[in-house]
Amino acid sequence: MRYLVLVTLFVLLSITMLNAAGVLVNRNSTSLNCMYLRDCNYQADIQNQVAIVTVTDVFYNSGISTFAPRYYYPVPDGASPTQLRWHQDGVWHVAEIAGVPQNPGGGPSNLPAYFLDYVGGYPLVFDVVPLMAPTDTLIVQLSYVQLLPYSFGNVDMNLRNKYNTLQMQSLQTQGFEITLTSDRVIQNFSMPGLTPEFSVTDHVATAAYVVHNAPATTDYNLNYSVTQDALSLTSMSGVFDNLPDELGDGVFTFIAEPDNSEQQFINKVFTFIIDRSGSMSGTKITQAKAAASYIVNNLNEGDMFNLISFSTNITPLWDSHQPYTPGNLQSAVTFINGISATGSTNISGAFGVAVPQFSVADPNTANIIIFLTDGQATTGIMDTNNLITYVNNLIDTTETTIYLFNFGIGNDVNTPLLTTLANDNSGIATFLRNEELETTITEFYNLIRYPVMLSPIFTVIPQDAITEVNPSPLPNLYRGNQLIVSGRYNTPQPINIVFSGNVYGQQVEHSYNTTLADSLAGGLEFIPKIWAKQKIESLLQQYYSYNASSTQALVIKQQIIDLSIAYGVVCIFTSFTGGEVELDDEVNTPPVGEIALMGNYPNPFNPTTTIRFNVLSDLTGTARIKIYNLKGQLVTELGLHVNHKGMYEVIWDGKDQNGLPVASGVYYYTLSLGKYVLTAKMTMMK
Repeated sequence: MRYLVLVTLFVLLSITMLNAAGVLVNRNSTSLNCMYLRDCNYQADIQNQVAIVTVTDVFYNSGISTFAPRYYYPVPDGASPTQLRWHQDGVWHVAEIAGVPQNPGGGPSNLPAYFLDYVGGYPLVFDVVPLMAPTDTLIVQLSYVQLLPYSFGNVDMNLRNKYNTLQMQSLQTQGFEITLTSDRVIQNFSMPGLTPEFSVTDHVATAAYVVHNAPATTDYNLNYSVTQDALSLTSMSGVFDNLPDELGDGVFTFIAEPDNSEQQFINKVFTFIIDRSGSMSGTKITQAKAAASYIVNNLNEGDMFNLISFSTNITPLWDSHQPYTPGNLQSAVTFINGISATGSTNISGAFGVAVPQFSVADPNTANIIIFLTDGQATTGIMDTNNLITYVNNLIDTTETTIYLFNFGIGNDVNTPLLTTLANDNSGIATFLRNEELETTITEFYNLIRYPVMLSPIFTVIPQDAITEVNPSPLPNLYRGNQLIVSGRYNTPQPINIVFSGNVYGQQVEHSYNTTLADSLAGGLEFIPKIWAKQKIESLLQQYYSYNASSTQALVIKQQIIDLSIAYGVVCIFTSFTGGEVELDDEVNTPPVGEIALMGNYPNPFNPTTTIRFNVLSDLTGTARIKIYNLKGQLVTELGLHVNHKGMYEVIWDGKDQNGLPVASGVYYYTLSLGKYVLTAKMTMMK
C-alpha cells in the first residue's frame, strides 16, 4: 500500500486507485478467522474527478460460536474516510471521530501474507463492540471522498472486488452503481471485461451491475476520458449552512489544467539518487535499477542529467550534469547495470555530491532531484534535524530552486526526514512497498516529464474575494495534469482568477472568469470536505517541519485534530471510535434475501424509466415509491401491490403529481414496503 505525505493536492501520480470490500476478523481469536462476506455493493458518485464512494458490506455469522467483529478496510491512496456506520439488531449506528490515532489491541498475532497483501499497510481498522451470535447479520457501510488520478484527460478507478483470496464461497449479491457528472464532454466511459448497464451522454454517464450467487473473482475497473480544453477551469462552489467555523459560509474548489496544445516545454536538469546499501538487496535494487533505466530512456531533448548511487561511499556517473545524447544514454545504462547493493546508508554524502552540481543550472530550467532510499542514515550525518539543516543549506548555497521528490521503501525509512525535505523544497514524499517501486517511480516520472510552468502564483480580482486558499505555495504545472485549489468566501460574486508563473524566463499568465455561487447546487455537498482535506494536508506540511514534541508541532497537531473532527474527515491523528450514535431516521436496510432495489433503467432517461425491485421472501403489501427533487420536495408517488416473491417493476412517466413533465436533473426515490425503506437516485436528461 502506497501512502503519500502530500505537500500539495496537485494530482501528481497517475496511479490506479484501489477500492476494496472490507474484511471482518474475529478480534478475540489469536489466529485469522474471517467472517463470511455475504454481499458487497459499491456506490460511486463522481463529480469532475472528485469521487464520493460508499461501500456496503453484509457479513453473516455462519459459525457456531460468537464472533467479536473487527473491520478492516484498505483505504485507497488519496482518499479520506468521512463516515462509518453499521446496522445491527435492527438499528443503524454511526461511529464518531476521535482525536486519537487508531490502535486496536488483541486479535491475531501473525497475519498471513495474503491477508496483509489485501488490506495493505495502512488499512482503516474499527472494532464493532457488540458480539455477533451465530446466524447474526452485520451490515457495515463506509464512505470516503477521493481525488481520482488524472492524466491527459484520462481517469481510472478500480473498485476491487477480487475477494477470492480471502473467501472461496459465493456472495449472494455483488455489484455497483456509478454516476459520473462532468463539466467537460465525456469521450469514453468503459469497464473492460464487464457488461454493466451503461448510459452515456456528453456530461453524464452511469453504469450499474449486479451478480447473484457467484464468487467474487473480478475487480471493477472504470476507465473514462474527458476533453482537454485549452486553459480549462472547472469551478465548483456553494454556500453552506452551519459550517463549524467563522471563515465564511462559501466554499469553492477549482480544478485548473494548463494548455496542453503548447508544444514547447521547460527543459529539465535532473538527478536520480539511488540507495545501494545492503538492505536494498533483492527485489528493491532490481526495481530501482529498472526505474532508473526507464527514466534515462525517456528524457527529453535539451535535458541535462546525472545519476548517483550511494551506500557508505558515493558514486556519481559524472562530476556534473551532462546533456541527453545517445552516447550519454548508453553510459547511463551501463552505470545502472553495474549497481549492486552493499554497505551502509550515507544520505548526507549523497546530497553533498548531488546538490552542488545544480549551482551552474539555468534558473529557467526545472531542476529536479528524485531521491530513493529504504532506511535510516547509518553513516555520515545521522541526526534527523542536523541532516535536514545540512541538505537545506546545500540547496540554499546553489542560489537556485531545486524540486526534491523523495521515495521511501518499506517500514524502516526516516519519515520526518523525507517529508520535511520534500516540504521545504516544493516536492512530495512517497512511501511504498518493495514491489511498488518500479511502477510508482516510472508513472511519477511520466507526469513530471514535461514541465509547463514553474513556481505558479494564484491571484484573484477582487483581491479579498477569497480566503484560506490551499495548497500554498502552488506546485509546478506539468502537461496533462491538473491543479486542485480550494478555499473560502463570504460574498457570492463574479471573480477573475489568474495563474501566473515562469516559462523560459518569461512571466506567463492564464486568466479565468467564474462566479462564486450564492446557493448550493445538488451534488456538491462534498466541497467542505475537500477544503478540510487540503487544509489538513497543508497543516501537516507545517507539522512535519518541527520536532514532534515541540510546542509548535503540538499546537498544529491540535488544529489538525479539531478540523478532522469538525468536518468529519479522518486523518493520521484521528480515527473512528465505537462511541455509537443512533441515526435519527427510520431507514432500515433489509437483510439481503428479503428485498433488493435493482435501480431504474434507462438511467439517465427521457421521458420514462422503469424502477425495478426484487422481493426474495414471502412479503406482501403495497410497495410505495416516492420521488423527490434535490430540494427534498415530493414530486410524485407511485404504488404497486406485492404478493410474495418475485421481480416487480413500476414505470414512471417523468411527470409530477399535476401531470406536468419534470425538468432535467437528479431525482431521488424511496421504495417503502412494510418496515423497510430503500433509496436510490436517477437522472432526467432532455
